[in-house]
Amino acid sequence: MNGGKAHPQDLRWTLALIALGLAAAWAWLHAPLADPQTPKAGVFWAATLALAALASAGIRRLAAIDGPAIVASATAALFGLWVLYFWQLLTVALDVPRVLLPAPTLIGAAFSEHLGTLQTDFVQTVVKAVALGWLLGSGLGFAVGIAIDRLPFLQRGLLPLASLTSTIPLVGVAPIAVMWFGFDWPSKAAVVVLMTFFPMLVSTLAGLQASDRLERELMHSYAAGYQRTLWSLRLPAAMPFLFSALKVNATLALIGAIVAEFFGSPTSGLGFRISTEATRMNMGLVWAAVAVAAVTGSVVYAMLVGLERRVAFWHPSIRGKK
Repeated sequence: MNGGKAHPQDLRWTLALIALGLAAAWAWLHAPLADPQTPKAGVFWAATLALAALASAGIRRLAAIDGPAIVASATAALFGLWVLYFWQLLTVALDVPRVLLPAPTLIGAAFSEHLGTLQTDFVQTVVKAVALGWLLGSGLGFAVGIAIDRLPFLQRGLLPLASLTSTIPLVGVAPIAVMWFGFDWPSKAAVVVLMTFFPMLVSTLAGLQASDRLERELMHSYAAGYQRTLWSLRLPAAMPFLFSALKVNATLALIGAIVAEFFGSPTSGLGFRISTEATRMNMGLVWAAVAVAAVTGSVVYAMLVGLERRVAFWHPSIRGKK
C-alpha cells in the first residue's frame, strides 16, 4: 500500500492469491482424499488447515486495500463464500446429521424446491407485518420524542410509561396480541410496533440534544422559534441517532414478527414455516426460511446505511467513513 491507495502490484498479488485459494478449494472439494474417515485422515486435516490459512491470507490482504466501497463489499462477499465452503466441506466430510446442520447445498435445494412457499411467507411476514409495524413503531416513537422535547412536563409522566414497553417480554405480549388482533398479520405488526417504539423514542430525545448549545443560542439570537430551530438545526444534527434507531429497529422488527408467529399464525409466514417444518424434521426448509430472514435483514440494513450516507453526508460521523 502506498499513500492510502492500493499499489497495482499489491492488487495483482492479492487477486492472484484469492484466485489460487478458490482454485485449490474447488480441487480439494472434489479430491478423493477429502474424507477424514479414510486411513489418511491426517492428510485431510492438514490440507484443510492449509486451505484455511490461504483463505485467511486472501481475505486479510483484500481487507487491507484502501479503495472504494466495492472493495469492502468484495471482502464481505469473499468471507461469506469461504464460510459457506468450509460449512459444506466439513458437514459432508464429517457426515453431520441433517437434523443438526444440513449442508448449504441441501439448503439451496430446499430453497429452490419451495421457492413459491417462501415467497408467500416473505410477503406475509416482511412486507405486511414487519414493514408496517416498523414504520408505525418508529414513527410513533419519533412523534412522542418530539412531543416530550417540546413539552418538558411530559418527560416526567410519559417517559417512564414509555420505558415500560421495552421491559414487556415478547413471549408474553405475542399471545395477547393474537387474542386482540387475530391470527393474521395485524397481530404481528402490533408486536413489532411495541418493540420498535422505545428505541426510536430514546434515540430521538438523544439526537435532539446533540446540537451544540452555542448553535441553539445563535438561532435564538436570530429570533428563530422552536419549529425553525427544530427543522434547521436540531433535526439535522439528530440524523445519525435517528438512523441508528432505524437500523436497530429493522432487526428487532424482523425478530419480533417471526417469534410472534410461533404463537399463532395463518398457514404462511417465516415464523410459521420455521416452527411447523422443525416439528417435521424438515431442516432444509427450516434453514432456507432462516436464510431468507437473514438476507432480508442484511439487505435492509445495507439500504439504511446507504440512505444515511446520502441524507447526512455532511455530518462528521459520516464524512469520516470511506
